[in-house]
Amino acid sequence: MFSTPWCGYCHRLKSQLDREGIEFEIVDIEQHPEAAKTVEEANGGNQTVPTLLYPDGSTQTNPSVAQVKEKLATLTATCA
Repeated sequence: MFSTPWCGYCHRLKSQLDREGIEFEIVDIEQHPEAAKTVEEANGGNQTVPTLLYPDGSTQTNPSVAQVKEKLATLTATCA
């Protein structure tokens, strides 16, 4: 998950993912300029967070926990 320390939406999604037992890594785009570029590419030049990057290379910006679970289920089904 690409994030910033001050992003309220990021904090909310982190809490929801933790409650669901979904593992994720946090990348602070303010500390990692290359990550900020990835976020910009996914969001039409904007540094919108939270942006999630999945193993298949797809992204979601500010998704609900339900959207994350749906995406993960799709990825799991594809890999099975």
